[in-house]
Amino acid sequence: MNGKEQDGRYDLVVVANRLPVDFSLHPGGGVDWQRSPGGLVTALEPVMQAADGAWVGWSGAPDLAADPFDADGMRLVPVTLSASEIERYYEGFSNDTLWPLYHDVVATPTYHRQWWDAYRRVNQRFADAAAAQAAPGAVVWVHDYQLQLVPRLLREQRPDLRIGFFDHIPFPPVELFQQLPWRRQIVEGLLGADLVGFQRGGDASNFVRAVRRLTDHTTRGPIVTIDADRSRPARHVRAGAFPISIDSTRFDALARTPEVQARAKEIRTELGDPDVVMLGVDRLDYTKGIRHRIKAYGELLDDGRVDAARTTLVQVASPSRENVGAYQELREHVEVLVGRINGEFGELGHSAIHYLHHSYPPEEMAALYLAADVMLVTSLRDGMNLVAKEYVAARSDEQGVLVLSEFTGAADELPSGALLVNPHDIEGMKDAIVQAARMTEREQRRRMRRLRRKVMADDVAKWSQGFLGVLHAMPRRHLATVAAPASAPGPDDAGDAPTATSPEALGHALGALAAADDAAVLVGLDFDGTLAPLVDDPIASVMTPDARAVVERLGALPQAARVHLALVSGRDLADLAERANPPAGTYLVGSHGAETGRVLPDGSVAAVPVVLSDEQLRTLEAAVGGLEEAAAEAPGAWVQRKPSAAVLHTRQCPPGTADAAVARADALAHRLGLPAMHGKDVVELAVVPTDKGAALARLRTAVDPSRHVHVLYAGDDTTDEHAFASLGSGDVAIKVGAGETVAPHRVADADALAAALARLADDVTRRVGDPSLGAS
Repeated sequence: MNGKEQDGRYDLVVVANRLPVDFSLHPGGGVDWQRSPGGLVTALEPVMQAADGAWVGWSGAPDLAADPFDADGMRLVPVTLSASEIERYYEGFSNDTLWPLYHDVVATPTYHRQWWDAYRRVNQRFADAAAAQAAPGAVVWVHDYQLQLVPRLLREQRPDLRIGFFDHIPFPPVELFQQLPWRRQIVEGLLGADLVGFQRGGDASNFVRAVRRLTDHTTRGPIVTIDADRSRPARHVRAGAFPISIDSTRFDALARTPEVQARAKEIRTELGDPDVVMLGVDRLDYTKGIRHRIKAYGELLDDGRVDAARTTLVQVASPSRENVGAYQELREHVEVLVGRINGEFGELGHSAIHYLHHSYPPEEMAALYLAADVMLVTSLRDGMNLVAKEYVAARSDEQGVLVLSEFTGAADELPSGALLVNPHDIEGMKDAIVQAARMTEREQRRRMRRLRRKVMADDVAKWSQGFLGVLHAMPRRHLATVAAPASAPGPDDAGDAPTATSPEALGHALGALAAADDAAVLVGLDFDGTLAPLVDDPIASVMTPDARAVVERLGALPQAARVHLALVSGRDLADLAERANPPAGTYLVGSHGAETGRVLPDGSVAAVPVVLSDEQLRTLEAAVGGLEEAAAEAPGAWVQRKPSAAVLHTRQCPPGTADAAVARADALAHRLGLPAMHGKDVVELAVVPTDKGAALARLRTAVDPSRHVHVLYAGDDTTDEHAFASLGSGDVAIKVGAGETVAPHRVADADALAAALARLADDVTRRVGDPSLGAS
């Protein structure tokens, strides 16, 4: 990204409900802005500053209109909301309709048409503001459930944009989601994005199932295909898991400061130096399981399993959505429950529960985490729960125990070190709390080391880079060249060059390629789906007779033709050589570029060995094991191990049965820090980062260092889009079969490609003057 464009627009635009700043009003009417702490701000600030990006969001106050301004290396663009819109769009539809519905209907959602109308209007306003700030071809990243219509509204205005959406909260099962009267509008709104991210693989699967149930769009694994219409080309939308995290290094450093450590000791002293300090930290929200936690703790005191005189529970409940009735009712219930337990078990100078209805700065929170022997995270439903990760990041002493609800996203990432609980099972939760309170220091250290390895490695920067990396890697939209049936030329078109989707255009491009003076030509061809039709059993894959004939012919062209043949495949090198049986001299690229070699005159392959580091080997083993667990969820799925990658194959799975396995593969890739490369019914996790585009670039310089090299590349898969996107002026990209592509040329199948390649061979033969090599 190159930052701000000359016309004042931006290459990266973030759209979120709130700006990353708080405001204060001067008595004379002026406004001051101060940076507001928060996980999303921390995650995106470095990316935004590097890109000189813009952030679109609400100021947080009604009817506060302000011009865009610069702060902390970002352009901030306030969106004005009226008091009525805040009541209906934010407090109403967002937090009294969507929030409870998306959290498994822990509370009953309320459905009002006036709220929906306000939600649509406000989403349109956010989309308009983002469209005005985005430069041509910019990346726009939309965040969270308040803005689910923005991706489609934005795409309708700006089809040139690359749009990502991240849902910070759970996405419900379709059986719950379909209660929403405006369910299809929400789904179509999200499908305006190119990439829709979720906290958990299960959330991504829920979304794809909703697409399948509520729309006519085709789904294959995590990919949704949006068919072309008269005004828009076909395109793909990917759903995936991108678990968010915290700035773990920064929080770890904060907890190590002498001031915070001294404050932690002071807190324990203020609590009366109990043997065990338990801690809960939550927004005061009915999804957080605060009542269940306090009920379990009160019963432990009543049972005598926890000593009321030597144990204290500190419950921090930050104020939240105080104008929403359900939250007012929750606060009353919690305060009554705390009062009853303190009245029954408290003593002079000692409270059984210290209830704190405040928000605290990071320094105080770090001190509380250090002071707590047991951290209680008992959410009934939570997208992630960053409090659990903050507690782990603060515990560089490798002490403390995390009791964690299995209904949080954090439970997917921290299962081996935490004590997982079902908060609805009060007896089970009581047992876990007692186990935590009595755990030996040695066992605490063993568990906390596991937790810290995960939290410190997968920080918030890795999350943002991972999401944006996948979004950037998705095929670019070349609207003028995405193949669709070419329309008949009109009367004004008679003198124009043939359109990029016509056979004439492809013939013209091939002729120009063959006629290039003093230039070499690299013909790169994918194998499966390009030269050989796709089949369920990869071992049965074979070139069509026409494809075989033209490959042999290209391989037999004389040296003067300056044509070099390469097969570029996702198959491993040995398998590619065996399946394709290519002619001598053919360059082979396997595993999407991780393996390379060349066919010798005797038919053997001189391969460049793949050498992995110890860390890469360990990661590969973990990838193979994790994919095997994922494959166990889908009948017909199987796992292939390559020299530098693990591959989940789902082509033999019955329709609709592979979604969960694919979602787990995506989550595994994120956990291991590997890219998940999706092809047709395959997900590949490679420990050697590469793609077909990078492989072509290397081949271009290797085949003929003395000349300029033009490239013809043909492929059928989403993995071939990297190759197409790497090509430049004078190169030729050919998409084989249907599907969205950046390639300007398209043929129907392997035999149609063979015919085109035969034409190239004819043109080259005429150029070098060897009639014996003409077409038979």
